[in-house]
Amino acid sequence: MTAGGGGVTAGQVTAGTVTVAGRSVYYRRLAPGADAGAGAATGGHGAVPVVHVHGFGISGSYLMPTARLLASRAVNVVPDLPGYGRSQPREEVLGIPALAEALVGVLDGLGLERVVLVGNSMGCPIGLEVAHAAPERVHRLVLVSPAGGIQNRPLSRALAQLAVDAVRESPRMARVAVPDYLRFGPVNALRLFTELTRFPSLERLLTTPVPSLAVLGSRDPLMPPPARVREVGRQAPRHVTVVLIQGAAHAINFSHPGELAHVIGAWLDGQEIVDDPAQPGRARLVEIPRPD
Repeated sequence: MTAGGGGVTAGQVTAGTVTVAGRSVYYRRLAPGADAGAGAATGGHGAVPVVHVHGFGISGSYLMPTARLLASRAVNVVPDLPGYGRSQPREEVLGIPALAEALVGVLDGLGLERVVLVGNSMGCPIGLEVAHAAPERVHRLVLVSPAGGIQNRPLSRALAQLAVDAVRESPRMARVAVPDYLRFGPVNALRLFTELTRFPSLERLLTTPVPSLAVLGSRDPLMPPPARVREVGRQAPRHVTVVLIQGAAHAINFSHPGELAHVIGAWLDGQEIVDDPAQPGRARLVEIPRPD
């Protein structure tokens, strides 16, 4: 697994490729600027690299708004997983376990020993798989709009949820997502989404071995109702934190990057999670009574 050349730089953003299992994987790298905090400059807690993991059928492009904001604290990497976006096409669609293995290959190829993983949608079960298989590689795990499992079954229900979400997202999201979906292909997307609905995301979350933050949108039709969220939270380890962003749908990384970056930063720094009044949406910690 080797990093490739072709670095095209635009300000603080550098694009390149890394070879994983003999195939080229595209990534974007965002380096902290000259005004980065002391943690990024000295290798402290805030300097742990952040790797963003996209959803099904789409590239990492829509994750860039949040990555740009988090780049003030550490190096951020936004790959296109194998077969997605600008990465080398594949004849077959990789399942979630294989994508998790490929993500570890990206970390290896880029020399990233330990990272913060920030997944969205399908990127959440991929991140959970990595955390379970190699917990020493995951410093913290952020699950934004985690998809998969019983709340997205049967497939007909999941497709209806996607249709509702499409009209709730920002129109600007379509300009980013539609070309990616067309490139990935509807048959491939349907096949992978079917696997996603069957993936035991809940079981993986309830046994996550690393500190984890789940960020949910109040307008996300793919999420379970609040009562179910609290029920799951009571069963989860104490190192799992749940935050709700009012007004957000599924693609929070794109629609509410300021609020999301604010929440992630506060959580990573061990600070109280409160709303940032300067950003769209309203974040609040979900209070989950846990048994003593």
